[in-house]
Amino acid sequence: MATFANMLEGYRRFRSTGWTNQRARWEQLADGQSPRVMVIACSDSRVDPTEIFDADPGEIFVVRNVAALVPPFETSPGHHGVSAALEFAVQMLGVEEILVLGHGLCGGCHAALTQDMHGAPPGEGGFIASWISLLDDARADVIARYGENRSRDVGRAMEQAAVKVSLANLRTFPWVREKENRNVLSLKGAFFAISDGKLHLLDEQTGVFTPYE
Repeated sequence: MATFANMLEGYRRFRSTGWTNQRARWEQLADGQSPRVMVIACSDSRVDPTEIFDADPGEIFVVRNVAALVPPFETSPGHHGVSAALEFAVQMLGVEEILVLGHGLCGGCHAALTQDMHGAPPGEGGFIASWISLLDDARADVIARYGENRSRDVGRAMEQAAVKVSLANLRTFPWVREKENRNVLSLKGAFFAISDGKLHLLDEQTGVFTPYE
């Protein structure tokens, strides 16, 4: 398991290999970034988009949070971290694609499904419970279809439903919807299975995730 001391050793390796080998790229990035893709992923330590897609520095704009969720558009007072990142990526950077990347064995989706943290105070699961309440309607649909059990199939259904929720919420943002309608921005959904390392792509017409080969 990595500690901060281990991470510093990793930094030394990065400086002697990764940074040195791509020095021209880093110098170019010092003048600004221009990623074409935004990825909204989970904070889970096992699901790193740059590793999964073997991306170079500056290629993807990544936002990570519990269960890779996007809240719906709203203008109420508060700190809207995902909305701010989305606004920056779409309006300032001009990304052309947004990928919502869900994953298997997601703790946030499991908590949404089981409601184990329902009613917990902040610091004991309350912040998590409030955040994953974004999945309440999706949970109801999954329970109606599969029943109250905790099988792996039910868990995966919840995980994949969360991707669809975030895609739907993305389309509540006026500038996202407007750019998608003009075909200058496209939205995509995918699911990464930790157990076998396979990526599944969502066909929004059918609602089905299919392994990418």
